[in-house]
Amino acid sequence: MAVVVILAWPAICRAQTPEQKGQAIAEEADRRYSGYGDFTSRLRMVLRNKQGQTSERELRVRTLEVEDGVKSLCIFDSPADIKQTILLTHTHKKQQDDQWLYLPALKRVRRIAAQNKSGSFVGSEFSYEDIATHVLEKYTYRWLRDEACDGQDCYVMERRPIDPHDSGYTRQIVWLDKEQYRTIKVDYYDRKESLLKTLTFKDYGKYLDRFWRPGDMNMVNHQTGKSSQLLWSDFAFRTGLAENEFNQASLTTIR
Repeated sequence: MAVVVILAWPAICRAQTPEQKGQAIAEEADRRYSGYGDFTSRLRMVLRNKQGQTSERELRVRTLEVEDGVKSLCIFDSPADIKQTILLTHTHKKQQDDQWLYLPALKRVRRIAAQNKSGSFVGSEFSYEDIATHVLEKYTYRWLRDEACDGQDCYVMERRPIDPHDSGYTRQIVWLDKEQYRTIKVDYYDRKESLLKTLTFKDYGKYLDRFWRPGDMNMVNHQTGKSSQLLWSDFAFRTGLAENEFNQASLTTIR
């Protein structure tokens, strides 16, 4: 007697419309990225102006998954004029994200207003919005096509903010490799629907036999000719970070 084996097809295979397929791809990418608990890392930021001149910043990053989203700290170690500047971010699945900036020279914590989140983060081509962890629930998704990107077979999809006032971008075009669902490239479009910036991801490493993280993220601003590169190192996962380390009161005591 013949034995019939029924396989459960992935949601992406079952998806019919471009919107359904885009949503399924985004959900699978989020599933593979999430579940790490917490991690710490070091980060070198290289800023390049239109003439190619560079300046650098050194910082530490601490990130913690929570029920409502992600909490993170960016702690600057150099240069001297911004040392001990700290950005605290709380991303939320439904409501607007919260961000606070501790300024050591003034010894005060300043809340980043929603309308200022598209502003430059410490003079870089990354905005405060870009620094916040991407949250699945805040966007709609649409699959556009499949194509090669940086030598890899990729899904290409569009994501748009559900609340247009919650983002400085009207839309983003995202390339994810089909094998691991890692982000390879993102194009960001401004409120005039013009291409503003492109972010590329390279030098991925695998941690805990599951979590892929890039070692090199390069943001190019097509309208200014400037760029900013993030070089990640010293990743450590599940270090035991506590939620009470990620609040406004702790910012003045972090070293």
